[in-house]
Order: sequence, then C-alpha cells, then structure tokens
Amino acid sequence: RTETDQTSATVTDLKYRINVNDFAHEAAKSLEMNEVGICNISTRTPIAFDPFAENRTTGAFILIDRISNATVGAGMILHSLRRAENIHWQSLDVGKRVRADMKNQRPAVFWFTGLSGSGKSTIANLFEKKLFATGRHTYILDGDNVRHGLNRDLGFTDADRVENIRRVAEVARLMADAGLIVIVSFISPFSAERRMARELMADGEFVEVFVDTPFEECARRDPKGLYARALNGEIKNFTGVDSPYEAPETPEIHLQTLGKSAEEIVDALEHWLNERDIA
Repeated sequence: RTETDQTSATVTDLKYRINVNDFAHEAAKSLEMNEVGICNISTRTPIAFDPFAENRTTGAFILIDRISNATVGAGMILHSLRRAENIHWQSLDVGKRVRADMKNQRPAVFWFTGLSGSGKSTIANLFEKKLFATGRHTYILDGDNVRHGLNRDLGFTDADRVENIRRVAEVARLMADAGLIVIVSFISPFSAERRMARELMADGEFVEVFVDTPFEECARRDPKGLYARALNGEIKNFTGVDSPYEAPETPEIHLQTLGKSAEEIVDALEHWLNERDIA
C-alpha cells in the first residue's frame, strides 16, 4: 500500500540484506524482524509513485499480509524495474477460442486443493483418464512433479508456498489459453492465493475442487510418511501441523472422501460436469 494506491504485491527477489552496523551487503534469502534489505517487488496492477529521494510521501510503502491483515514490512521505492515500459502485449492471430474450437472443448482449470494425503493426486489422475478417454485434451500440474523442475528452487515457508502457487497459476493460465483442460493438484493452503489464481482466469474458467479429507484421516493414511515426521518435529512448515490450511468456503465442487473410493468420487465429479456442460 502506498499513499496513492493499494494492490496485491509479491517480493520476487531479495537482492541482499544490509548490515545496519557497517552497511555491508550480505547474502540473504529472507529478512527477519527489524532487518533491512534491497528487493524487487512485483505488483498486480501499476501504481503511481515517485522515487523516495524525490518525494518521501509518494515514495514510501507498507506491505500488509493478505492472510492476517498485519503490517509485515515498510520500505522506500528507489526506482521502477524499468521493464514494463519496454514490453508490450503482442497481438496474435491464433487465439484461445480458435485453439479450443479445434479441440472441440471449452478451456477450464480444475483446481484441486486439500491436505497432503487427502487423495488429490489420485482423484485428479483418475479424472484426467476419464476426460482423456472421451477425447478431451488435458494436462495435470501436480504439486510434487512441478517441484522437480519449475519450482525446484522453492522451499516450504509461507512465502515460498505463495510463490509456488503464483507460478503454477500463471502456467495454468497459459495452458488454458492453449485451449486445454488443466487439472491442478496442489495443497494450495491459503485462500488468498487460490483467489489470485481464480482472478487470472476468464469468467467461469476456474473450478475450485475441495478434496475434503479430515486431518486425522490424512495422518492415518500418511502415504509418504510425512505426517509422522512432521509430528515428531523433523519437518517444519508442514500444512495442518505447524502451517495453516484455509479450507475453501464456497468451492464449485466439494468432494467429501470418507467412506468413498476414488472411483466413486470421480464418478460424482463427472456427473457434476455433465450437468453443467463444462469442459
């Protein structure tokens, strides 16, 4: 938030930390309470500002956590990144509608969210097989798989989780633009980030699917042995243990999994789709 405007923002690159005692530049991946650093910030929408050296009022900002609504940082704007002024949207002759018509389908992004062990990946995999069998053009973005490549540099802090979802949402948007039906299977624990992903898509294109499995059942299943390690303190920032999960309040599809097989759940999901003529 600045004196003139407010918008969603992401710290995209921490250049270095400044030692307040000798002003030395120190390598750092994060800043703790009362630490100072130089970083790049990407905003969702353009904002009007002056460099802090020219105007202290319009050149200052604060960062507000989207989850807690608490102020988590304050800063001075040195200059723009000098990138947006040099890039423009390129007009292309082949667009989303043409690509989708060629595939005889409507693009959609099915965003599966739920705790680790809830069954997201299993259900998403079976769901894609059903869609694929009917001739639909699909692709799955799975949380673990993406972390082997695109997001291999990210950890599991809250900040890294937010960046994890931001990148995947952008990839899903591009795939939808290619006319595909995209199935995203990510814990995606924060409602603000899921909302951000929704806002990137066209109206009606984003379908939030809440794979609702209680924590106790996920911990009992523990398919990767992660809950046992997290509960023993061996894994930090584990969703549901020492990092929060914000369940969707109004998902398009609410899948309650207890007492149901993955096949039964996918049948219900397919029935939901057929009723609404989506994808």
